[in-house]
Amino acid sequence: MKKKFYIPVLLAIVLFTGTAFRSNFFEVAKQIEIFTTLYKEINMNYVDDTNPADLMDTAIKSMLNDLDPYTQFYNEQDVQAARINQTNDFTGIGATVKTTKDKLIIVEPFKDLPADKAGLKAGDEIIKVDNIVVADFNDDAGNLLEGAAGSTVNVTYKRQGKTETATLTRAGIETNAVTHYSLIDGNIAYIVLRKFTQKASAETMSALRDLKNQGAEKVILDLRGNPGGLLSEAVNIVNIFVPQNQLVVTTKSKIKKYNQTYFTQKEAFDTQIPVVVIIDDRSASASEIVSGALQDLDRGVVVGSRSFGKGLVQRPKPLSYGAQMKITISRYYTPSGRCIQALDYWNKDEKGNATRLKQEQFTAFKTKNGRTVYDGGGVDPDEKLSESALTPISKAILENDYIFNFATSYFYNNNVESLSDFKLSDKDFADFKQYLANNNFEFKTETEKVFNKAIQQAKEEQIDVAINTSYQNLLNDIQAYKNSALDSNKAQLMSLLTDEIITRYFYREGLYEFYTLSNPEVSKAKAILSNLNTYNKYLKP
Repeated sequence: MKKKFYIPVLLAIVLFTGTAFRSNFFEVAKQIEIFTTLYKEINMNYVDDTNPADLMDTAIKSMLNDLDPYTQFYNEQDVQAARINQTNDFTGIGATVKTTKDKLIIVEPFKDLPADKAGLKAGDEIIKVDNIVVADFNDDAGNLLEGAAGSTVNVTYKRQGKTETATLTRAGIETNAVTHYSLIDGNIAYIVLRKFTQKASAETMSALRDLKNQGAEKVILDLRGNPGGLLSEAVNIVNIFVPQNQLVVTTKSKIKKYNQTYFTQKEAFDTQIPVVVIIDDRSASASEIVSGALQDLDRGVVVGSRSFGKGLVQRPKPLSYGAQMKITISRYYTPSGRCIQALDYWNKDEKGNATRLKQEQFTAFKTKNGRTVYDGGGVDPDEKLSESALTPISKAILENDYIFNFATSYFYNNNVESLSDFKLSDKDFADFKQYLANNNFEFKTETEKVFNKAIQQAKEEQIDVAINTSYQNLLNDIQAYKNSALDSNKAQLMSLLTDEIITRYFYREGLYEFYTLSNPEVSKAKAILSNLNTYNKYLKP
């Protein structure tokens, strides 16, 4: 039995010939043997019956949890499992849909596509697809919406307390990476790039060429909310504005073969046209490569808020018996040498949380013209806007769908006919605050959490009575802050509400049109581009 048990382990040791393993052969072999004997003893001798597969699954996933959130293991069931609580674009029905455990929620129907034509609206909760009840479906309920172009699907959904039905005819739909482009102020090309797909650079080039033919002499590239995608397309988009053979990004790893340098491969389309890139805290990965490279090369001015800071590179690896894993192999670095990654998962704090460099720990780097830029994760804009960086309370409200749900209610209780005249009132904001109160919104600050732990520790040490008055005063001060926090964040919350509500009435096309009229980030970008001297000052030391 012992021989049979160790054969797979010995094979694994022989096959595991990576550089790191070879340099630590004895230690790796030792730990594998310890784990193998422990795993065998538990399965043979534990007082209750154990499931070997479940034990191994827990062991592997617990081990990976100590690394970074992007290194993940998928057993055979995981590979086939539902993507619960994720939001995905379902191109066949033309809508963004959020999958929960018991329903599918329409997040955004796209104009003139199947879901929209069938009358579905944002906020509709699909509870049945054909004859299948979503709550009873154990697999990925989103799969129920997928199907061949031309096929039909019947959905039962809830809207404002009423149950309704609709029939959708699926279509073969290709989503665009460039979701909007237009000429604004007579000579500025405004291009919104939402994803780095295989056609991202081609679509960006096509949009820019079209707008230049219409008279564009300047460019605003909007990368807000862009989660990234193909690295090659990020390099190609930089190449539109930067000459051939220019370094764009470097990946560094402990494995030599994963160390890569990526250069522009073609002649640039336009090396002189002024460029402003807009980013926010949801601009990640490939978005950060583009904005970081253009900033480091002094080829564009970056506006908005610090980007997400996703600078870890993953590679999928097939495993035995249908299992898979995704493993972090390297980090991204901009041309100046800045690491894009924000959180340090290898030097965690005493609570086991990833750490972030403090500002006084940032390292200075130089751009091509000699400007000083800093690391610290992500890309820090040349022009920071307070409206772009979400505050903790705004994040909590947004992530818990209060903005989305209030917009749904607003849509069914108000008529909005003109995009250019739309503006939320003080009464609307008061209604939103009342909505939060009615739905028991409670925002707990990190400071509160620390104080709560401190008072618990004080009770254990029996000194809570002595500090109770001071503790209550602190809590009262925090509560006073929380009571005023909504008003302090009024501008940002009103902006988030406006974006969501406009999309309900005028679709995403209307939202981008609205951006060109009154969005703070676009307005700042236009102001920078309005004067060449102003623009050039950003690019000089």
